Amino acid sequence: MSEAVRHEASQNRFVVVIDGAEAVLEYRMTSESIDFFRTYVPDVLRGKGLAAKLVEAGLHYAKEKKLRVVPTCSYVKKYVETH
Repeated sequence: MSEAVRHEASQNRFVVVIDGAEAVLEYRMTSESIDFFRTYVPDVLRGKGLAAKLVEAGLHYAKEKKLRVVPTCSYVKKYVETH
């Protein structure tokens, strides 16, 4: 089972695929910011910390690209506030 986060820039998302099931973090970008607006982890993958891994990858990408983070997804907002 691979838990590597893959950035699919052409689809504006970060994804982890395990046994055919996808956990995703979706975003919208402007020239100065990245809006993380949706996380989704299917029931079969919940409880494995995948949402946190996706958000960490997204935040790392934002930092690397010097983008302002807009966390409109409630999970991302909570993650940013507590970390």
